[in-house]
Amino acid sequence: MSILGRVADLLQAKTHALLDKLEDPNETLDLSYEKMISGLQETKQHLAEVVTEQKLLERQMDQARQEAEQAQDNARLALQSSREDLAREALHLRQAALDKQQTLSKAHDNISAQVDKLISYQKVLEGRIEQFRTQKEVMKSSYAAAQAQVKVTESLTGVGDHLSNVGDTMRRAEDKVSGMQAKADAMDGLLKAGILNDPLDRRNSVEKELDSMRKNSSVDAELEKLKAELGKS
Repeated sequence: MSILGRVADLLQAKTHALLDKLEDPNETLDLSYEKMISGLQETKQHLAEVVTEQKLLERQMDQARQEAEQAQDNARLALQSSREDLAREALHLRQAALDKQQTLSKAHDNISAQVDKLISYQKVLEGRIEQFRTQKEVMKSSYAAAQAQVKVTESLTGVGDHLSNVGDTMRRAEDKVSGMQAKADAMDGLLKAGILNDPLDRRNSVEKELDSMRKNSSVDAELEKLKAELGKS
């Protein structure tokens, strides 16, 4: 594969990935529904135009029928007046009107068939639009529920933006607390060992040790005294 071919494939892949990221299913469904509604409106408009032509042909057919009847009456009247020439002319007009009526009738039959087809197509299209609308609402509800579930899961697992740094923050806090506790234990041990001195305590290390021994001896004596009292009782 040439370099230009690879670049074209890469650009196409990037474009598809970007479009997929930007595409919102709800907007896509609504747009498709609007296009179907627009198509239905165009069908209704075309149907109205064809029906208008159908009604116009019906009026012309009725007018041709009236002209044929009027011409026949005129021919009858001319014969009654012994005007065969006028009667013949009137019959020619009648035949012309009948021919016109027949031509209009054929055109009317064709338009009527087209009207029936358009009405049938309109009903089918309306049914499909209603079915699509129901499916659209179901899919939008399902997508909203799934989207909410994903956001909650991301929050709980730290994948999302809300809790993405909580784990790191908690670990840093634990490290600080552990370090502070270790430092406190170390300082307490140094204080007990006499390495660190209380600035308010003016005793030296020997005096502190002796005082500690006295406290322990006093506690031991008190303990033996209590034991003796319990033994007597």
